Amino acid sequence: MNCAVGLAEWRLPASGAASVRAAAEAGADGVQLDLGGPGRGPWLDAPGRTDAVRAAADATGVRLLAVAGNHLNDVGLTSAAARPVLVRLLDTAVALGVPLAFVPSFRRSAIDGPDAFAATAATLRWAAAEAEARGLLLGSENVLPCGKARELARRVASPAFRLVLDCYNPVKAGLRPDCLAACCGDLLADQVHLKDGPPDTGASPPLGTGTAGLDATLGALRRVPVRALVLENDYRDGDRARLAADLAWARRHAPTLSGTPR
Repeated sequence: MNCAVGLAEWRLPASGAASVRAAAEAGADGVQLDLGGPGRGPWLDAPGRTDAVRAAADATGVRLLAVAGNHLNDVGLTSAAARPVLVRLLDTAVALGVPLAFVPSFRRSAIDGPDAFAATAATLRWAAAEAEARGLLLGSENVLPCGKARELARRVASPAFRLVLDCYNPVKAGLRPDCLAACCGDLLADQVHLKDGPPDTGASPPLGTGTAGLDATLGALRRVPVRALVLENDYRDGDRARLAADLAWARRHAPTLSGTPR
């Protein structure tokens, strides 16, 4: 299977079925969707919305890659409000027929000390069991150094658990994503977020021109099965030329990756 090039719905000026059509118009192979929630747009599992997304995917040929629970950054992954959101996330992933649901650990979900680490591991252990029961993979996107990331996976202790690699967030945390790819490759989800940084006057720099060191990370990922490179630069301003340039950059590099899922 070739490595696909996809888009992240939450970085587009459209959502739901409209984001699938926007991905098709841009020439992307697939799209990662967001569960939505207060401040993040309509819930993806609202009546008729999931069916509309599937219909758009069938009509355009755009692959539905994953569902992200970005709302958990607002409520906190280890809070009492998180588990109902996680259940909705997993059930929506099943309804859409995607293989991966993932949760970020930033802002109110940040893993910023031993207590947060232990609580996050416990929540992810429960969620991974729920994902496995549904035939899904559960991903965690975080900025833990490799040793702590491996410890997190050890504590979760589930064959359904994966780490979602972002090519720039670790740089902001003082880490090297190429090193993370090299030492945690066996734990990575086969969908990788591709972005560069830091933002300049509100817009993400074109892929390959920022400080993420993308060439080194993609080089390390050649030894890891990667099914999709998902562009996560910010395209919400509707700049189609910048999106097209980034898609072309990603397509030049995608053939160097395996694309064979685990």
